[in-house]
Amino acid sequence: MSVSNPTLITFVIYIAAMVLIGFMAYRSTNNLSDYILGGRSLGSVVTALSAGASDMSGWLLMGLPGAIYMSGLSESWIAIGLIIGAYLNWLFVAGRLRVQTEHNGDALTLPDYFSSRFEDKSGLLRIISAVVILVFFTIYCASGIVAGARLFESTFGMSYETALWAGAAATIAYTFVGGFLAVSWTDTVQATLMIFALLLTPIIVLLATGGIDTTFLAIEAQDPSNFDMLKNTTFIGIISLMGWGLGYFGQPHILARFMAADSVKSIANARRISMTWMILCLGGTVAVGFFGIAYFSANPAVAMPVSENHERVFIELAKILFNPWVAGVLLSAILAAVMSTLSCQLLVCSSALTEDFYKTFLRKTASQVELVWVGRAMVLLVALIAIALAANPENRVLGLVSYAWAGFGAAFGPVVLISVIWKDMTRNGALAGILVGAITVIVWKHFELLGLYEIIPGFIFASLAIYFVSKSGEPTKGMLQRFAAAEADFRLNK
Repeated sequence: MSVSNPTLITFVIYIAAMVLIGFMAYRSTNNLSDYILGGRSLGSVVTALSAGASDMSGWLLMGLPGAIYMSGLSESWIAIGLIIGAYLNWLFVAGRLRVQTEHNGDALTLPDYFSSRFEDKSGLLRIISAVVILVFFTIYCASGIVAGARLFESTFGMSYETALWAGAAATIAYTFVGGFLAVSWTDTVQATLMIFALLLTPIIVLLATGGIDTTFLAIEAQDPSNFDMLKNTTFIGIISLMGWGLGYFGQPHILARFMAADSVKSIANARRISMTWMILCLGGTVAVGFFGIAYFSANPAVAMPVSENHERVFIELAKILFNPWVAGVLLSAILAAVMSTLSCQLLVCSSALTEDFYKTFLRKTASQVELVWVGRAMVLLVALIAIALAANPENRVLGLVSYAWAGFGAAFGPVVLISVIWKDMTRNGALAGILVGAITVIVWKHFELLGLYEIIPGFIFASLAIYFVSKSGEPTKGMLQRFAAAEADFRLNK
């Protein structure tokens, strides 16, 4: 194993710390609500940082810096779209979803919320939304496992098969043991590590290339169009990149953080913390890729790994410019990004299987202890399926992340957003929204229509379906009363 000991030791200490947090959370996990939503006890700091960390997966430190390194600032439109989408999600959805889930049967999962909010006695809404979660998230989990495997493979010279298990084992361990609290507490540590790495690295790269003026001259000398935000872009291309922001309204692993906040009063402060963290992280990511152009053009002798795989920009800069101990900490930030997202996704899949299938259809009288252990078993089951999907690195699972993001954004985004702001939405409207959103994404992706990212037509058509189908019926008196009570609660406490 070709590895410097300091890097390996840092990784081992970091992983051990995450598993230890899992065991600490185990002691606070007494029932299914604790396991799935941490007993709705997250303060504003943990809510904010865990929402950010669960959102930003390995692409933050690998995919985006690589894209900027290859194409310059024209790739940064996606970051702008994400910042706008995340802010609007905090503003319109976070607080309202927190109170609506509490007023609608103290719902623990999105399918649970949809079922209670729209009084769906048939169970159809719960089943369809749980199936959407399982299909898209199993693919999403597999992509996270591939990213972790690539990190271990490149850092420690492991075979892909060994790296696959090494990268996944720690995440599975602390999610299995500690549930939501473990995931949220570890996310907070991981978010801190990620922002440290993304603020420190571009500063050191700037110093290594001779300061801002020298760096910018070197980037311009390599290709003046690196500064052009519109290089090789079209109107549809820019709209497609910014359209990623629409996905936030429908991501179950991010929405779960809003549902788990200790009160609506925490949301405003959490929004400020989360958006500051996100803007600094995305700014740092863009800077790493951009300044990397200057560094590697000035040092062609060490540019080979990056020219072979541009997603290695951050990894190579950390290994070249930093003491091995510091490099170990910085590379742990990539592991943090992968682990934080993967753990949330495993838990959401587990909660869908436990709460929405096992408890609802198989064992209505199951005890809380039984449900927690079923939840743990489901984490294991989903993880093993995801590892099997990721086992062949040629599967190009990472390419499916945008597909899964679009699937959730279009299937759930309009339903969640409209359900918390429009009292007249009906059960059939919600059902139509989920089906139209998911089907549009699948069909649009298959035919690659207009070169437009499938989340945009999916979101628009799902929203129209919700409106027109809801208008053809009427909500029940109970639905209107619960909505009004939740909205009053939100306005009183926000």
